[in-house]
Amino acid sequence: MKKIEILSPCGGPESLDAALRAGADAVYLGAKKFSARHNAVNFSDVELKAAVSECHRHGVLVYLALNTLIRDSELRDAAELLELACKIGVDGIIIQDMAVWSMARTACPDMPLHASTQMALHTAEGVDEARALGFCRAVAARELSLKEIKNLCGRGIEIEVFAHGALCMCVSGRCYLSAMIGGRSANRGLCAGACRLPFSAEGKPADKYALSLKDMSYCGHVGELVDAGVSSLKIEGRMKRPEYVAAATNALKSARDGEEYDAETLRAAFSRSGFTDGYLTERLGSEMFGARLKEDVEAMSEALPRLRKLYEKPEKRFALDLKFVARRGENISLSASDGVFSAEIFEEPAEAAVNKSTTAEEIAEQLKKLGGTLYEAGDVSADIGSGLFVPLSKINAMRRSAVEKLDSLRVERLSRPKKFDGKGLMFDFPMLLIKKHPELEIRVEKTEQLAGLPLQGERVIIPLYLAEEYVGAGYSPKNASLELPRFEADEKRTAERLKFAKTLGFEMVECSDLGHIALAKKFGFKPNGWSGLNITNSLAAREYFTLGLEHLTLSPELKAAQCSMIACPSRTGAIVYGRLPLMITRNCPISAEIGCKRCSKKLTDRTGTEFPVLCHREEGYYELLNSRPIWLADRISGFNLDFGVLYFTDEPPKEVERVYKAYREGREAGAVFTRGLYFRGVD
Repeated sequence: MKKIEILSPCGGPESLDAALRAGADAVYLGAKKFSARHNAVNFSDVELKAAVSECHRHGVLVYLALNTLIRDSELRDAAELLELACKIGVDGIIIQDMAVWSMARTACPDMPLHASTQMALHTAEGVDEARALGFCRAVAARELSLKEIKNLCGRGIEIEVFAHGALCMCVSGRCYLSAMIGGRSANRGLCAGACRLPFSAEGKPADKYALSLKDMSYCGHVGELVDAGVSSLKIEGRMKRPEYVAAATNALKSARDGEEYDAETLRAAFSRSGFTDGYLTERLGSEMFGARLKEDVEAMSEALPRLRKLYEKPEKRFALDLKFVARRGENISLSASDGVFSAEIFEEPAEAAVNKSTTAEEIAEQLKKLGGTLYEAGDVSADIGSGLFVPLSKINAMRRSAVEKLDSLRVERLSRPKKFDGKGLMFDFPMLLIKKHPELEIRVEKTEQLAGLPLQGERVIIPLYLAEEYVGAGYSPKNASLELPRFEADEKRTAERLKFAKTLGFEMVECSDLGHIALAKKFGFKPNGWSGLNITNSLAAREYFTLGLEHLTLSPELKAAQCSMIACPSRTGAIVYGRLPLMITRNCPISAEIGCKRCSKKLTDRTGTEFPVLCHREEGYYELLNSRPIWLADRISGFNLDFGVLYFTDEPPKEVERVYKAYREGREAGAVFTRGLYFRGVD
C-alpha cells in the first residue's frame, strides 16, 4: 500500500507524546490563541517551540492550527503567531480566515498553507480555487462519499481527509447553533457541543439525540482512500485523552501498513454508541446517529490500562547502521548513519588488555542496545585489533553520543526557520466617516413570498433553482442575485443551472465558499459574498474584494458595532431579519428519527423550544433554522452599513408583507424575536 500520512491531534504535551510514541507521521496542534479547539490545553510559545523540536527529532511534521475567525483588533496577534511559526520551523499552517491567508502570503510566502475544513471545501471547483490561491493542501469536508473524495484528488493539491473521530451534524464552518443559544462560537474555537444535547422530531425529548452522530471510523477503508489519491488521514480529537490519540493513531497506522488493528480497543478509547462510515459509503440515515452512553464511558475506564501500553515505549522510526573501529595507537571511531544523516564519534585509543581482550562480537552486541531511542539496529559491525580492551561504558557512551548527534542533525534540518517580513502587513484600515443607513435587500425561499411586496427597486436574492420560475412570474433578473446551494451535492447540475440562468438575464450570484466564487466567474456572473464566507475583519473583506466580490454580507457572529467598523471598498451588509440557518446538514435529523412520511418539519430541544427544519432533499442538504427570527427594524439605524438583508424562509406571503412594511417604517416587533448576536456578542 502506498504511503499515506497519518495525522494525529495534539491538544497538549501529553497527547503529543502519545502521538509520537504511537507512530504518527504528522501532528496538528494549536497555540493559546486562534485555535479551533480553544478549550484544549494547547501550547504556549515556549511549549510550541519544544514541541516542534521534539516532533522533528522523530522525523514528524508539525502543522499549526491557526484556524479560527479573527477580528480587526486581533490581526497583530495573529501576525505575531505567524512570525513565531516561521521562526521555530513549523511545517504548515491550517487556515480558515482569509485574513490569515493574506498575511501569510505577504509576510511568509514560503510557509505551506492548508485550507481548513472550516472553509467547507467539498467540490472540485473549490479545491481548484484553493490551489490557485496558493494553498498546498485542502482539508475536505467530512460529509463526502468516497466517489466525491476521488473527484477532489489529482488536481495539483494535497487532499486531507478525516478518517477517525467525532462527526459534527453540521458542515464545518456553517454552524451557528452554539453561538446563538450559548454565546460560544464554533468558528472561534469555543463550540459548546449544543448538538449533543437532547433534540427530537416528536416534541420535547426524553432520550432522543436527533443532532448527535456517531463518531466516524474509516480504518476499514484505508486502502480505498489510498487508491482515491488521498494524501493524509486525519484523526479528530484535540480535546480527547492521550490514550485515545494513541489508540486511533495505532489503528490507522496498522490499517495502512496492512496489519490487523484492535477494533474493540479503538471503540473503548472513545465512541458514541460505536462508529459509522455512512458518509463515505453513502449509507445515510438512522444508523449514523448515536450518543455518548454510560456503557461507552465504562468501557473506556476499563480499557485505560491497556490503552496506555500502546505508547509505553518510543516508536522505532529509523534503522541505525553502526561501524566501530579500534586499532592499536589510533583513536577509536564510531560511524553512525540512519540513511539520511551521518555522524562520527571519536575517543582516545584503546588500552592494551591486561586480563581479557574485548571482542568484536561483544562490541556489536553492546551497540545494538538501542532501547528507549528512536532507532533499531541496522547493519552493525565492529573491528578491533587483537589484545585491546575497550570498557563497555565507553562503547555505550559513544553509541549515545552518535544517537544524540543524529537527532540533533535531524532537528536542525527540519526546523529551519522560514523567512518572515511583516513590513507589508496592514493592521489599521481607514473608515469612511459618512453615516450610512442600510438599504433593504430581500431574500426569499419561494417566489410567491414576493407577491404582496410593493418593491422599490430592492435587490432580491433567490435560490438558484427558482431562476426560471422567478422570471416566469414577471420579475426582472437584472436586480436579482442567485443563491447557490449551501452544500453542493451535484456541482455539474449547479453549473448547468448557472448556464441556463445566464440566458435568462441573471447577472449576480451569492457565494458561500471558494467553489462558488470560481463557478460564478467561470460563467460570467458577478460574485457577491454571502454570509457563509464568515467575514469578520476588514482584511478578509479586502481580500474578497480583490477576488472580485464587491458586495459582502458579513458574518452573523459580529456585533452591530463590529459590522459597522469593517472597512473595505466593497459594499457591506448584514442579515437584519429572519430565522438564521443554524446548521447545514447532509443527514436529515427528522427522517432519521421518524421518517419522511411523518415529517414534523421541526426539532424540539429539552426546554420545549422548537427549531424549524427546511428540507432541501433534492439539493442534497437540510437547514436547521433558529427558533426565533432576528428583529432589528427599530434598531437598524445603529448599523453603519450599506445594506441589510430581510431573510425570509418559512414565512407565508402575508407575514413577508408585514415584516417588509415594518422595516420600511422602523417599527418594533409584534411577536417573539431575538436581536441575534448583534448586541450581546459572542466569545
